[in-house]
Amino acid sequence: MERSLKALAKEAKSRMKRGFWQECEKRLESERTHAKEQGINESKLELYFRDKVGAEIKGETPDDFYLKVKKLLLEEGEVSDAIGRLTDKKYYATLSYSEKQRYNLDLSERYLRALERFKREYEFEIRGRG
Repeated sequence: MERSLKALAKEAKSRMKRGFWQECEKRLESERTHAKEQGINESKLELYFRDKVGAEIKGETPDDFYLKVKKLLLEEGEVSDAIGRLTDKKYYATLSYSEKQRYNLDLSERYLRALERFKREYEFEIRGRG
């Protein structure tokens, strides 16, 4: 559902009143300090932080698939049978041969996107914080 210009302006005003941007600046400065300590590229961190704040403003949350991939990667790392572990076995059993091929391709693409996202998050959030 697309939000109206009036609703977007109201949300922006609310963020300003709550001190959202001042809090973002404090968090960014903290992240910069952490990046320096960990030897992380600050410009990459700033791009990541910008995207993260943008997603927060849009109200985006991680989907279930990403959370499943993240859990797998944190618990076991990259495994050779990740696609098999992520496959919905009941649903897969109902598919024809060509549908199974399409499902595997789609699942592989989603996994690679989730893996890339995890690596970005790991670099800036998980590593050195745990």
